[in-house]
Formats: sequence, structure tokens, C-alpha cells
Amino acid sequence: MSENKRRSQTNMVPYPSRSFVPERDLNSMPVLECSHVGIEFGGLKAVEDFNIVMGKTEIGGLIGPNGAGKTTVFNLLTKVYQPTTGTVMINGRDTAGMSIVQASKLGIARTFQNIRLFGNMTVEENVRIGLHNQIRYGMFSGIFRLPMYWVQEKKQHQQALDLLSIFHMQDMADAKAGSLPYGAQRRLEIVRALATNPSLLLLDEPAAGMNPHETEELMDNIIKIRDQFQIAILLIEHDMNLVMGICEDICVLNFGRIIAKGTPDQIQSNPDVIEAYLGKRKEAEA
Repeated sequence: MSENKRRSQTNMVPYPSRSFVPERDLNSMPVLECSHVGIEFGGLKAVEDFNIVMGKTEIGGLIGPNGAGKTTVFNLLTKVYQPTTGTVMINGRDTAGMSIVQASKLGIARTFQNIRLFGNMTVEENVRIGLHNQIRYGMFSGIFRLPMYWVQEKKQHQQALDLLSIFHMQDMADAKAGSLPYGAQRRLEIVRALATNPSLLLLDEPAAGMNPHETEELMDNIIKIRDQFQIAILLIEHDMNLVMGICEDICVLNFGRIIAKGTPDQIQSNPDVIEAYLGKRKEAEA
């Protein structure tokens, strides 16, 4: 699928908070609203005055040079860190003081820059870890293997295979996760995150280590996931072909601050973004 075909139907429109969301999401509650979010570590402002609104089915990008604070933003959204300032709202709920588990139950899931799979467990077992919130039998049924236990086990087995089929990985269900090729492990992390039934999926460099063919396939699958599950996706990525090809709105960080927000076309021509990535051009000496 070509870049133009991927995002040709997107029309970003103003949202009441002076942000932009896809036109199709205008009448739905935003899945994410960040207002003046920041965090300090020992007096150092790692992220400052971070503001973003994401529509219910938006695909957004968070880009910037290394060390700009992108993963720190993800850690703030998922409550790994509590913000020093500002508010993070998920599906209209203020996440102040929430734990990682509480934020997950509210509808946020993520993958990691460094793969964090359970390597000695099977592919299916890794996915079923993500399904733990959907277990419908109690400890008594589990210990004594009562009928409800077997009904739920069969259901979760099928759910895991259905999720793996997104990336055509159902035939790998019994393989050890640690034995998979790097690209397949990346895809498995996405599947495990989807198993938690999120409304907002955060992808931290999903194309890292992938070859061009795998990256092209990933782009199509991210759109497929958005459409099939009707969720929002925010990704950190250094592959600009991927970012510009599928993201509808892009936020650019530099030194912990937003320096630009806009559509792919706006971002590519923004002089502040060009300077942040390429450095200020030296004036020719006389």
C-alpha cells in the first residue's frame, strides 16, 4: 500500500481544546488528553508542558532526536512515572495517583523499546498473560478444574490464536518466544499488548530491527489493527517513511518540549523540526 493511499482519507479538524483530531472522531470523547504535563528528575526537566489530544481512532506519531524525552512521555502515560505537573486523562478519567495496573485496566497498553517477552514461555502463553484481566473463573474453579475453568481455558486459547492471526503467527503458538526471530518478537509484543483490550496502544519503536519488507507489512498491520479494534495508536519511531506513511498527526519533541505539531506534510516542511534533526546550518563565511 502506498504512502498516499494509506493516509489520503484523513481530514484533521479542530477540537474544542485547540487541538486537532480526525474528523471521524469529532463526536467521540478523546481517548487521551494531556494538559501541561511535565516531570523533573533532581531539578532537571525531562518533559515540560506536554499537551496532546488524541481522537478515538487516531494514529499519531511522537518523534524527535535521541534523548528528546519520548520514552519518558510513554512512562508518564502508563504511570511508570507520576508527572510532577499537569494532568493525564484517559477516556475522560484523570489518572492522577493511579498505578500501572490501574492505568492498564483503564485502557492503555504499550510495547517497549527493548523487547520484554517471557522468553522461556510459549508464544501463546505470552499472549494469554495479556488476557489475564478477562479471566472469568475463581480460584476454587481453577484449583479443582471445574467446568467453568475448562470453558474459560478453551475461550482464551481461541482468543490467543485469533490475536496471533493478525500477524499470521498462529502456527508459532507452541514455539518458545525467545526462539523467534527479532521481527517476530516485535510483533508478538504488539499482540500481547492488544490482548489487554486497550483503547490506546503505545508502540515504542515498533519497526526497530525490521527490514524494509517487514516494515512495509507492519505499516499495513498497524492500520488494520486500528480499523479492526477501533482504537487509537501512538507510536515512537525513527523510521520516517513509517511515520509519514501512516500517522495522521505528529508531535515533535526536542529537549523535553514540543517544538511542532501537525500533519505529516506540515511537519516535513517545519524549519524547527529540520533544525532539531539536522542542526542549524552554518552561514557561509565571507
